[in-house]
Amino acid sequence: MTKVGAKDQLFGAQTLRVLGAAPYGGSDIGECLATLARVRGTSLDSWYAEWTLTANRQLELAEREEAAGHLESARLAYWRASNYFRTAGTLLIGAPLDRRAVEANLRQTDAFRRGGALLAAPPEQVEIPYEDTTLPGYMMRAAPEPDPPRPLVILCGGYDGTAEELYFLNGAAALARGYHVLAFDGPGQGAALLQRGMVMRPDWENVITPVVDFARGLHGVDVDRIVLIGLSLGGYLAPRGASGEHRLAACVADGGQYDLFDSALQRLPGPLAAGLSEGRRGASSAVLRRLLAQVARRPTAGWSLRRGMLVHGAADPVTYLEMLRDYTMKGRAARITCPTWVCYAEGDPLGAQAPQLYDAMTGVKELVHFTVAEGAGDHCEIGARTLYHARQFAWLDGTVRPIAALSGVHA
Repeated sequence: MTKVGAKDQLFGAQTLRVLGAAPYGGSDIGECLATLARVRGTSLDSWYAEWTLTANRQLELAEREEAAGHLESARLAYWRASNYFRTAGTLLIGAPLDRRAVEANLRQTDAFRRGGALLAAPPEQVEIPYEDTTLPGYMMRAAPEPDPPRPLVILCGGYDGTAEELYFLNGAAALARGYHVLAFDGPGQGAALLQRGMVMRPDWENVITPVVDFARGLHGVDVDRIVLIGLSLGGYLAPRGASGEHRLAACVADGGQYDLFDSALQRLPGPLAAGLSEGRRGASSAVLRRLLAQVARRPTAGWSLRRGMLVHGAADPVTYLEMLRDYTMKGRAARITCPTWVCYAEGDPLGAQAPQLYDAMTGVKELVHFTVAEGAGDHCEIGARTLYHARQFAWLDGTVRPIAALSGVHA
């Protein structure tokens, strides 16, 4: 795992995450390292305060530059502010919900939109019809209309990401290569969770199908070249969606995942894992509940449990783990009919099941391994996104063959 000078592993990983957005305008290296250096111990309050301070400084810079007519400088500062606000609130995403996480989400969204408005082709805010409500998102075009129909990539994030962050992680790279982009927050993600109270669901095919319905109705989209790209938890959600939605031209699973319950069991002590797997309600269950409750109270070590409870709408950590039984590609991977690119990083235990997902698929597929030696061994290859994009889009370009992007339309 790449080290960024943090005493706490979670703080280091989250700082590397925001650093990884630097090539696409989502951070500046010195600002991130200076912010991390100010964070005290494992204090989540300190984490939130310091990243919010840095975000506010960038927001003030953006407003000054915009008022002076320096629109490129303003856009970049707005977008750094957006990603810093997101970073501030991310570690407060958990049960019970901290209102500061909601506020951070609102502020990251506002800053992103203010920056986007300064582009030659601003992202279009969209609401995707979904059951009896809508999902928030952005339609971003690789070239202004009129233009020949282009392929579209649908971007799917993970547990604690946002549609705005997806621009930095995949959207900018896709736009530069001639793809239109549709990024959205699904149930359990971003604004859909924090602003609308929509929790996660395992049957992502029932989320992706209405998103594809919406995408096919967008002007300028080649309906035969719609691609789904998922990262982090999206490494499960995207292939799960593709297993039931067969109008996709291709699918990408960045950090491919096969069975979330099996993955969770591997991180528990053997006897407790066996008891949970078998659904026993005896002494081992009581021990497990006490153990997970203790872990969940720890500031950083318990974050993933608290986050999982909120995202899934679970009352306690054991209920959250039980809910993961439904998050599986067993019996479904072979239903994927589109070409699929699966990858995993050497130092990322969350992507360790990618070879299982790959082996269970029966169609056109490719498996790619990123290594620590090349700087890409972290979760979602976050320290080497330009390398990741070079490999992923080399495959995707050969699969759907986009029209080249017009120079200068997007930064």
